[in-house]
Amino acid sequence: MLTISVPLRVRYHECDPMNVAHHSAYAVWFEIARTELLRQQGSVYAQLEKDGVLFVVARLSTRFRKPAYYDDELTVEVTAHRSVGVKIEHTYRVLRGKELLATGETTLACVDRAGKLRPVPAALLED
Repeated sequence: MLTISVPLRVRYHECDPMNVAHHSAYAVWFEIARTELLRQQGSVYAQLEKDGVLFVVARLSTRFRKPAYYDDELTVEVTAHRSVGVKIEHTYRVLRGKELLATGETTLACVDRAGKLRPVPAALLED
């Protein structure tokens, strides 16, 4: 398992009229963290796409505990869990300092350009 932390700041356009981060922003934050995790594993998603390796979100779950507000400095922790076959699973923690705001999980399915399931490249399955 590999875990990284990605800092981010809640942007104005991600908030509702009460300056609370909208629930849809969390999915974007998870994706930002996943992309950075992939970079740390030595891959770049744009290159994977060129090679015909695509990932689609098959499952997304978020548990909200406390709100995030406009201009908050947050950390998104992402962990890639050991996967086999055609999927990769991740878990997330969204923190403001040490305060846990939300947790999440995703399952990504690996597909080819035609949308057909294909094995996850071996390099992405290594710890």
